[in-house]
Amino acid sequence: MPISRGIPMLRQSHPKRRSVSTRLYCSKQLKGAGVPHTQLLHFYLAVIRPVLEYAAPVWHHSLNKSQKNQIEAIQKRAIRIIFSCACDMPYTSALFVAGLEDLDSRRDLLSHNFFKSILLSTSCLHSLLPPPRDPELLSRLRAPSKYPRISNRTKKYQSFISYALAHYQ
Repeated sequence: MPISRGIPMLRQSHPKRRSVSTRLYCSKQLKGAGVPHTQLLHFYLAVIRPVLEYAAPVWHHSLNKSQKNQIEAIQKRAIRIIFSCACDMPYTSALFVAGLEDLDSRRDLLSHNFFKSILLSTSCLHSLLPPPRDPELLSRLRAPSKYPRISNRTKKYQSFISYALAHYQ
């Protein structure tokens, strides 16, 4: 997936939207064929949600509110297809009925876990981190963090590493 200005997930999403829409249509067809909602939910979790979360740690931090809402709308649509009773419910209630969490918090958790894996010295991405601070200096800081934060001019072009150093340490 090529990266351009903004978010690759949505800005260049015509193939991705088409892919997700096709998969949602398949779930509609499966529901019409009488497939139980537990299997439809499994279909969503195995086939549709991975497309929505592909490479999420890379682009999650740079989504704006409307882009997050567009992605959540896809999950809302899937829940309403799977659970007929969720059509008139608020989204948070529908998530509870489906036993799911919102995609924003899930992407944040994925990003946090990915950053934890980068912190391991055995990670091939560990070399991207700045040199750690002196332990003697850490004892004198109010909010100690092992790695210094990387400063950016704007939030728009912030890398995942600089975002993670500021939010996940």
